[in-house]
Amino acid sequence: MAFSLYHIAKATLADPPNSVSKPVTKPAIVHQRSYDLNYYLKGALAGGICCGVTHGALCPVDVVKTRIQLDPVKYNQGMIGGFRQVIAAEGVGALSTGLGPTAVGYFIQGWFKFGGVEFFKINIAQSLGEKKAWENRTAIYLGAAAMAEFIADIFLCPLEATRIRLVSNPQFASGLFDAFPKIIKQDGFVKGFYSGFGPILFKQVPYTMAKFSVQGWAAEQIFKVSGQTVDTASKNTKIGVSLASGVVAGVVAAIISHPADTLLSMINKSETAGGTGSIPTRLMNLAKQVGFQKLCLTGLGARCVMIGTLTAGQFGLFDIVMNLTGAEKFHFHDPNDTKHH
Repeated sequence: MAFSLYHIAKATLADPPNSVSKPVTKPAIVHQRSYDLNYYLKGALAGGICCGVTHGALCPVDVVKTRIQLDPVKYNQGMIGGFRQVIAAEGVGALSTGLGPTAVGYFIQGWFKFGGVEFFKINIAQSLGEKKAWENRTAIYLGAAAMAEFIADIFLCPLEATRIRLVSNPQFASGLFDAFPKIIKQDGFVKGFYSGFGPILFKQVPYTMAKFSVQGWAAEQIFKVSGQTVDTASKNTKIGVSLASGVVAGVVAAIISHPADTLLSMINKSETAGGTGSIPTRLMNLAKQVGFQKLCLTGLGARCVMIGTLTAGQFGLFDIVMNLTGAEKFHFHDPNDTKHH
């Protein structure tokens, strides 16, 4: 579906009576951008690359964070101390545990998340028109992010369950392709891969909603302070703004989603985590065992560092890849601001 935002200059075409007809002057199209299937595919590819690369690069931090969440009594020395403990006990190679499912899972997730956000965001804006889209841009960010993340999590959940199983028990399997059939044989497809679907939605959907809406807001504020606009800034400046706003968005999103992230790590540790019963029952049992304060704070420092860095890297890398593909990224515009026309 093509999407154009355009502004038409007014033209007076009235002819006096009985006069010779004059050529009709066509309204001038001052500003036009098209967003079609090719654009969405480029956005999905950029999203897959930025998420796969950043999550893969931060795999060591994720390993330590997950260990702190799963065994806070043993790993009680913070993030730096956790690195030392893991290396001392298992060697440097332990920090790459779960790298395969992490890179593959988050490439797939990024494909649907970033590509989906662009698709939903642009089409919702199209249905509203530029003025209403600008006035409701935060709500559009939130809605587009929620829908895209729900779809992305369907594909992410099995790989995230595999990653956590490998991190919590390095002896379980040698890697992604070894772990997959073992999990299916041991726990079944649904129980083995989708026990954490509830908490992953509870974690990822609010996280992604905060991530995109806060990043959009922060980017606007940075441009406002700098006296530049999205259209007048250079490509390097835009990437810099994406990085800076990504840090802010990442920290906020990390704090919001951390309790669910802890529950996700715990319920995927083993098939008996949280006792018996339905997934909601097991989650409630785990939450009661841990307590609200520990659920919110255990491993939060490491997660803020990880997600702040990761989110900044994602938005920066997304812009870089989009530039390389020749795609002009969609941005909301204030219809009362004529600078971009």
